[in-house]
Amino acid sequence: MAPTTSSAATRDRILTATTELFRRQGYNGTTLSQIVEASAATTGSIYHFFPGGKDELTAEVLRVSGAGYGELVEIVIRSALDPATGMHNAFEAAGQLMIETDFIDPCPIGTIAREVASTNEPLRLVAADVMQGWVERLAAVLVDAGIDAAQSERLASMSVTTIEGGFVMARTLKDIGPFLSAGEVVRQLIADALPE
Repeated sequence: MAPTTSSAATRDRILTATTELFRRQGYNGTTLSQIVEASAATTGSIYHFFPGGKDELTAEVLRVSGAGYGELVEIVIRSALDPATGMHNAFEAAGQLMIETDFIDPCPIGTIAREVASTNEPLRLVAADVMQGWVERLAAVLVDAGIDAAQSERLASMSVTTIEGGFVMARTLKDIGPFLSAGEVVRQLIADALPE
């Protein structure tokens, strides 16, 4: 039986509220009661949609958010003249978002991954799948631009690593300068790999 529009809206509200709380407070800093309050849902509704409780909800937030961020970055990169310019644009947009939100984490995936990497193997695996998906998606963009598959994989992995590490640095320093500098290095490496 398909969910009703009302129940789908409730589930979406729970996911949206949880994602926002994770961006602001992280996984460990967010309680189920805060999710109930922020989503205007009941505890029963949360367990109805996510019988495994907070961990099952977190896994779905990782999957949904991860897919959304992966798609957004791919759109930004593909809409540019070339993937090097597109990567530059992605770093610029992320930097601007950090400034506009007073350095709230633009993407909760890395934050959650750091929190659960040594303490929650099922969630670590979900986060790993999300990040590997980003690498594969970006590698496909680079292959489409004429970079060989092995080099595309290395550049994509390095790009994702730089973005996620750059978020930590920028948020810690409350300064996007190092983040944008790292983005320029990524842009140049991609530019150098593009065929003439």
